[in-house]
Amino acid sequence: MSNAKISIRFFDDREVRAVWDEENAKWWFSVLDIVAVLTDQNDYTKTRNYWKYLKAKLKKENSQVVSATTQLKVLAPDGKKRLSDMLDYNGIITLGKTFPGTKANRFIEWFTFSDESIDGKSKTKAYALFESSFINSIEVGTAKGLQQIHAYLFGGLYDFAGQIRKKNISKGGFQFAVSHFLCNTLKQIEVMPETTFDEIVNKYVEMNIAHPFMEGNGRSSRIWLDLILKKRIKKCVDWSKISKSDYMKAMMLSLTKSSVLKSLLEKTLTTKINDREMFMKGIDYSYYYEENE
Repeated sequence: MSNAKISIRFFDDREVRAVWDEENAKWWFSVLDIVAVLTDQNDYTKTRNYWKYLKAKLKKENSQVVSATTQLKVLAPDGKKRLSDMLDYNGIITLGKTFPGTKANRFIEWFTFSDESIDGKSKTKAYALFESSFINSIEVGTAKGLQQIHAYLFGGLYDFAGQIRKKNISKGGFQFAVSHFLCNTLKQIEVMPETTFDEIVNKYVEMNIAHPFMEGNGRSSRIWLDLILKKRIKKCVDWSKISKSDYMKAMMLSLTKSSVLKSLLEKTLTTKINDREMFMKGIDYSYYYEENE
């Protein structure tokens, strides 16, 4: 499972890592991440010790949780991949039920939420984009390229997938580019320079202000941004290093002041432009940014 797909789910702004098992066609979830969530613990050592104690207790009780546990390599806090206890979907549900209280119930309710939603299906498509030859045919830095990405992510889910909107839209009191002039606006954005990091982010900011689709702008444009960065400066953003609140704040400020966003993105640039795990984590965070509070 050296090429295993990595996924990151979020509960109460905490990470829950998962690894895809190709052979058995299922996800394995990090037990330590689940324990940290359910005990509201930030200390890795304390979390590990708690799980060690709980594991021994469950073993004495002949709980199926212990026998269902397997070990897989995941990224540890020290930056190295280490073997860690993992449970599958059913194992996590059983583990969650050993914790009392409303938080455990709320966690189980969140965990069992179906991926059959539009976002769930779109996210699956986004994962597949890395393996698809289609990614190499996307026009980089153009409105057409962004439309290609949007059509790929939301095709069959929205009837307007890949189509430039014909209606005006706003968010938080801010009105995005007027639909009547949108085609001209997109042409102006297309010809903006994209040689340097600063120029690329300026272009990204303008595309965000344009907001060419009725839905799915953020998820599409972040992939669009990374493709430009990869082509022009051989780097991409490690989105896993940017919190949701910091990103949202920087994007709001970028409407009049792009320096905060530039600083935020520049600190996370990486040369791992062909790294599958980097891409998958980026998708996880990108979709997380769009989740409603």
